[in-house]
Amino acid sequence: MPKQYVLFGRPVPRLGTRHTSLLLVTISLFAVFSLLFTLPSAIPDGPSLSNPKFSMPKSLKPPGWVGQLNPFKQPAHPPPRQNNDTDGTSSWYSHYRWLTTPFSSSMTLDEHRSLLPVIEKRPPIYCYYDNTIEKDSKEKDAESTLLLAWRKAWWAVGFMPIILSPAEGETNPLYDELQRHKEIEPNLRIDLMRWMAWETMGGGLLAHYRLFPMGPYDDPLLKSLRRGETPKLTRWKDLDDGLFAGPREEIASTIKLALASPHLRVVSNILAAITAENPFTVDEPPVALAYYSPRIVETKYSKVADETAATRDASLLQLITAHLQATWQSQFPAGMVVVKPLPQHTTHMIANAFHLAEKLTMCQQSPLPNSCPPNLSSCTPCDDKDRRLPIKTPAHLSNATDVFTIGTVPHPYTTSILGAMKSTLDIPWVRRESARDPWITDLTKDICTAGISGGPRLLRFKERVASDSTGAHASIWLLAEMPLPDDLDWHFGFALPKWGGGIPPVHDPVEGPVPMPEELEAEPKLLKHAKAIVTADDETPRLKPKVVVKPEELTLRNATEAWNLADAEAWRFARAYLARKTIERRKWEEVEAKYADGMGSETGRRSPWDRWLE
Repeated sequence: MPKQYVLFGRPVPRLGTRHTSLLLVTISLFAVFSLLFTLPSAIPDGPSLSNPKFSMPKSLKPPGWVGQLNPFKQPAHPPPRQNNDTDGTSSWYSHYRWLTTPFSSSMTLDEHRSLLPVIEKRPPIYCYYDNTIEKDSKEKDAESTLLLAWRKAWWAVGFMPIILSPAEGETNPLYDELQRHKEIEPNLRIDLMRWMAWETMGGGLLAHYRLFPMGPYDDPLLKSLRRGETPKLTRWKDLDDGLFAGPREEIASTIKLALASPHLRVVSNILAAITAENPFTVDEPPVALAYYSPRIVETKYSKVADETAATRDASLLQLITAHLQATWQSQFPAGMVVVKPLPQHTTHMIANAFHLAEKLTMCQQSPLPNSCPPNLSSCTPCDDKDRRLPIKTPAHLSNATDVFTIGTVPHPYTTSILGAMKSTLDIPWVRRESARDPWITDLTKDICTAGISGGPRLLRFKERVASDSTGAHASIWLLAEMPLPDDLDWHFGFALPKWGGGIPPVHDPVEGPVPMPEELEAEPKLLKHAKAIVTADDETPRLKPKVVVKPEELTLRNATEAWNLADAEAWRFARAYLARKTIERRKWEEVEAKYADGMGSETGRRSPWDRWLE
């Protein structure tokens, strides 16, 4: 018979096998944790062991959003507001950590405020136009249109094109010295005023308004010029006076050299006036720049050069626009990709994107259809019949680099309405029958590992939308509930052809189920209903719905956002990114339209009397 132990006069109960095991495990865990937390403090300091720390592996650390679930956590102020960070109901915050945070609200503390990349500073590129020269009104209008095309082309490749006039040159300290030279060749006087206006602005890049970027966005020369580094006064072979780059000090020295030249009465530009010493560093002919100088136009495009002054600039603009679009098309030999996730019921939803793709693959009207830009000795002219770029509508995003991608991002409510093929939904249906984040899951199916959550998929999506390192310039992302932006010319760098388009073709059955005819017919009505609900509280006038929206429909819209967090974040991100680009350009346009009598502005040139009326 086992011995019975007594403690304080009372029998001690026997420990069974299960109790013994539990006690041993508890003691072992206590010993391990005590060792881990107390051992570092017992190690003496040494050259490589000073200030030891116990760190938990990253894989075991909770994500940042877990802290927000703490009901006892004190509220924090959101990040400060930034200049021009709203457009209607869209709001954003620019920060360098945008690509490390899947859900913007974890940093902005506002689910309606998107986290965007910091805007890269656009280096200015200047051109000079003498608006004091008396010309015919039609000729000035044509030149203003050509200047506007110049600004669009340079804006599209990341620059800030600014038009200078004699007003800037007259503020230069050397202007008085120029005025003392009474007998000076008129064209040289204009060129000196051009350089003085450039020096007044602090140097940088000075181009002729007939010089156009005619190459890919990531061309080495364009990338170098975008950095804004101009340590030496530089010009390029075969460009004559088409492009200069340099610091302010060397520009001023060059102007002084020209003013001291003994040939001021006979030469017509600064390059000819400077004979004693050459202050320029001359680089090789650029591959990605096309200069339509009068000499080049007369030599290579005589049909345009032979026209009258009133029609010459208009024909030249047609020629340049055709060359710009053909050059842009050559960067994407595999054609256009209009991504179509969840393809069964989204044919009409991608109609705007498909029409845009059709415009981009068309050929522009040109006085010389088979001609090439001045910077190319040979090229493949645009051909609508035999060599038109194909348009594909795959369901999933790919990593192909030889295509231009056009995406249509729907609101989760739009996805739900079209997926269910009915205009009346309820919250139980959203909760029990609809899949979570179906759009971004289907979109990133081929570029993300199967089974991963919406967070990593969001980061891949945002990277494709807004990161230049992954080819953001090779794609554009539109919103399903909003019309096409009215400033697409500034995005692509040339005026798009005018064409209405029709219904996009039904996708290949390989991409997903093909809709029945009655389903295809029902899509426009459902899409119109979804647009009204999604844009119900948008403050932009052109998006105001024409129907009365019930409160319960807005509640359902909010429920779909809460159920599809990744899809809602993708929609808000695309909306904010598109809106910020428009706001950035319009604010700059409002300022620049005040100078040079409005030459090259979208509002058109103004007469000197308009300044008095203002």
